[in-house]
Amino acid sequence: MDNKNPLSPHIQIYQWHISSLVSISHRITGIINIIAITLICIWSSLLIFGSDNYHFINLFLNSLLGKFIVLSLTWSFSFQILSEIRHLIMDLGYGYELKTTKITGLLVIFGSILLTILIYLIGKNYI
Repeated sequence: MDNKNPLSPHIQIYQWHISSLVSISHRITGIINIIAITLICIWSSLLIFGSDNYHFINLFLNSLLGKFIVLSLTWSFSFQILSEIRHLIMDLGYGYELKTTKITGLLVIFGSILLTILIYLIGKNYI
């Protein structure tokens, strides 16, 4: 068996699509969100031990890195929610056409960015 051609689509010959990008990103944001929820629960439970522990975390969240992390997590949760809605619709049997998957994938990507901007503007009391 000297056949060097892969038997299934391989990463070197497979072309990327919006659906594959959304699918991989959905899995990655799911892992990030689980870690974030765990850290938020730990952060909240530090209130039991007094406000001193809470103060240090609050200082971190007010730093530039902390604000970036909060904004990134806002995007991650927004992306995850919109992607779950997309998967729910697909579970109902709709949206399997190639054109529809491209449109819904782009809606998830750009919708999550817009939703993050909207949440940021609401948080800053601009809206």
